[in-house]
Amino acid sequence: MAEEPASPSLSSQPQPPPSSAAPLGSSVIPIVNKLQDIFAQLGSQSMIELPQVAVVGSQSSGKSSVLEALVGRDFLPRGNEICTRRPLVLQLLQTKRKGDGSGEDEWGEFLHLPGKRFYDFSDIRSEIQAETAKEAGGNKGVSDKQIRLKIFSPNVLDITLVDLPGITKVPVGDQPSDIEARIRTMIMSYIKKPSCLILAVTAANSDLANSDALQIAGNADPDGYRTIGIITKLDIMDRGTDARNLLLGKVIPLRLGYVGVVNRCQEDIILNRSIKDALAAEEKFFRSRPVYNGVADRCGVPQLAKKLNQILVQHIKSILPGLKSRISSALVSVAKEHASYGEITESKAGQGTLILNILSKYSEAFSSMVEGRNEEMSTSELAGGARIHYIFQSIFVKSLEEVDPCEDLTDGDIQTIIQNATGPRTPLFVPEVPFEVLIRKQIARLLDPSLQCARFIYNELIKISHHCLVNELQRFPVLRKRMDEVIGNFSARWS
Repeated sequence: MAEEPASPSLSSQPQPPPSSAAPLGSSVIPIVNKLQDIFAQLGSQSMIELPQVAVVGSQSSGKSSVLEALVGRDFLPRGNEICTRRPLVLQLLQTKRKGDGSGEDEWGEFLHLPGKRFYDFSDIRSEIQAETAKEAGGNKGVSDKQIRLKIFSPNVLDITLVDLPGITKVPVGDQPSDIEARIRTMIMSYIKKPSCLILAVTAANSDLANSDALQIAGNADPDGYRTIGIITKLDIMDRGTDARNLLLGKVIPLRLGYVGVVNRCQEDIILNRSIKDALAAEEKFFRSRPVYNGVADRCGVPQLAKKLNQILVQHIKSILPGLKSRISSALVSVAKEHASYGEITESKAGQGTLILNILSKYSEAFSSMVEGRNEEMSTSELAGGARIHYIFQSIFVKSLEEVDPCEDLTDGDIQTIIQNATGPRTPLFVPEVPFEVLIRKQIARLLDPSLQCARFIYNELIKISHHCLVNELQRFPVLRKRMDEVIGNFSARWS
């Protein structure tokens, strides 16, 4: 349950903008951000879960307005329909203000465009739209491939957020019929991890008990240890109502509590009302309503930024020992694997020599297994040359013995073909031509057992090939694959 606040009223203590707060977590959050960038390049290969804050909510719940207010700039795609169609990993990094009036103390960088700075935040919006269309199409489709954006500004606190697509009910554009299930699955893939904090965004003019954000957050975090509630659009609640009980957690308790904010409306965006003006209007809204005086620490974007920063820092500190242990363990494992690959050969001559040595060792190992000189001999089954000998001497010979050389061949057949070969003459000896015809016909019966023998030997040769230089070829998987292809094709032709 949320604790009762003991803070002074909004009217007695003006709330500072995010930039005036101390840069809490100035060391741990940037470190985690760097790890996230590194692991993002590894893709699905990385199994280490890093702490982050996932933003969830229904379509048009105000998620984008909250994120832009935290940054203090317009940079996200906006509209009446679904706008967030790919997960956006947003890293806010506090910098020192230049103070030279150049306007270059705020900029954005995308991970997929290393080294390129975006000083015009409308260009950031265009790049997000272009990258979204590249993966999700241009007609409301969604994709689970991340876009990673860093915002450097003196007006932010160090926070890392993941803006996820809004939960929608009815498919539009080229969205599949099961779009709601797909988006929920995507969201759950983030928030089900114990390392992920959940920022559940709900509009104040909707029923909190039916909030999609709190419902899906409750599925992933049933005890509410990792969920922070955000109540948006407080200024459009019905007259005579307020969000005090919601912010105090008396309706749906959350251990990390709630924060209420006032968003820019669509009209404000159309009229290009700045976020600075919107933050001033938000502060005026809370000051003019005494009902919110007792919950000053839970009202406004500055308080939200401060709360998120503090909670994220504490969350990172709590899981840091286990995270360090997992990374150290993974590092040891990777170091062993790296050592097994041997030294790197840069020169063309050295690479040629290395391949020649590998092929020579391979040929020697293959011959050793065929000739019975392999150091690791099996005591449980025949292998290599011994297996090939067994195929020839036991399986093939037995198959030949089962063939009747005179099957389907009668004395009458023999006499007839001899007469056909001698014409009007009386034969004294068996002519050569009918003898060859009869022999070829009977030899054809040896084809099936011979093909069977060839298949058995082919399989044994492939098995021998797979057991040659297993450890040495681990560092060259492409070479290993190519050698298997060549051996397979050669053996197939031979057989």
